[in-house]
Amino acid sequence: MQFGIFSVGDVTPDPTTGRTPTEHERIKAMVAIALKAEEVGLDVFATGEHHNPPFVPSSPTTMLGYIAARTERLILSTATTLITTNDPVKIAEDYAMLQHLAEGRVDLMMGRGNTGPVYPWFGQDIRQGIPLAVENYALLRRLWREDVVDWQGRFRTPLQGFTSTPRPLDGIPPFVWHGSIRSPEIAEQAAYYGDGFFHNNIFWPAEHTRRMVDLYRERFAHWGHGTPEQAIVGLGGQVFMRRNSQDAVREFRPYFDNAPVYGHGPSLEEFTEQTPLTVGSPQQVIERTLSFRDSVGDYQRQLFLMDHAGLPLKTVLEQLDILGEEVVPVLRTEFAAGRPTDVPDAPTHAGLLARSQAAS
Repeated sequence: MQFGIFSVGDVTPDPTTGRTPTEHERIKAMVAIALKAEEVGLDVFATGEHHNPPFVPSSPTTMLGYIAARTERLILSTATTLITTNDPVKIAEDYAMLQHLAEGRVDLMMGRGNTGPVYPWFGQDIRQGIPLAVENYALLRRLWREDVVDWQGRFRTPLQGFTSTPRPLDGIPPFVWHGSIRSPEIAEQAAYYGDGFFHNNIFWPAEHTRRMVDLYRERFAHWGHGTPEQAIVGLGGQVFMRRNSQDAVREFRPYFDNAPVYGHGPSLEEFTEQTPLTVGSPQQVIERTLSFRDSVGDYQRQLFLMDHAGLPLKTVLEQLDILGEEVVPVLRTEFAAGRPTDVPDAPTHAGLLARSQAAS
C-alpha cells in the first residue's frame, strides 16, 4: 500500500491573516512539501497540472525533475496530466525523460482536468473531451511501446515512421493511473488497458465512489487482466489534524469556509459527514481512512490533499509530521492485516521490470 500527498497548487489568501502568497512562494512551498513527504516516510508526491490562476503548477515535469534531484526514494507522480489538451508525443517524451532522471521513480495520472477554458487555450473543443482522452492515450501507449509508429487519427496530424525519444527507461513505460470522479468512460479505459484507476473522491459520498470503483473492477476482469480484486485502485482524501479534535475543527473552519472549491456552501460538519474530508484527531483520521476499504475493497494507493485553501506552509509541514509519524504507520499495519495474498501491490518501476524479465 502506497501513501502520499497530492497538491493542486492553488494560490489562495489565508483567511486568518488576509495575506496571499506570491507565485514564487507557492512554488517553493510545493517543493518543501515534497521534500517533507520523503522525510516523514511517505511514498508518493503528486502535483496537479493547471494553466490558469489561481494555480501555479503548469509544468509538472519541470517541478518533478527538480524534486527528483533532491530526493532518493519518493515516487513522483501527477495528480492530473491533461491527456486531452497535451500532445501525446510531448507527454511521451517529457515523462520518459523524467523517468530517466528519476531512476524510474515516476508514474502519472491521466485526466481531463476541471477547467473548461483550457480546451480552447490549447486549440481543442471541450465537447470532444472523452474522444480526445481515448484517442490521445491510445497513441501515447504506442509511442512508449513501439520503436517506430505510423499513426493517423482525428485530433492531430498523422505520424509516419516516428520514434519518440528518449525511449522509456529499461523499456518499461511509466505506470499510468486514470483519474476520474464521474466519467464511466474513463473507468472503462483504465480497465481495458489494465491500468490503474484513481478515484479522487474528495467531493463525493462513499456510495458514488463505490459504484465507480466497482465498475472499473468488473471491467478489469472482463478484459482478462485478473479478478476484480486484483484491479489497481487509488483513492484521494482530505485531512486536517490536531491532537484534540475540537482544536482541529476550530483551526480549520475559516479555511474551509473561505476555500474557493467548497467555501460558502455546505457547512464543515455537513461536508465531513458526506465526503471523505476528515477534520479531527489522528485516531479519527486513521479510523476514517480504514473505512474506505469497506467501500472499495483492498486498494493500492491513498493520497491526501493537505496544502490547500490558504493554509500556511508551517501548518502544512506540521500536518505532514503528524501524518508520517502517527497516522501512516498505523494505516500500513492495519491495511496489511487480512490483505489477500493475490491482491497485488501498487506497481513500481522495479516491480514492472522484474515482471518483464521473468516473462522473457
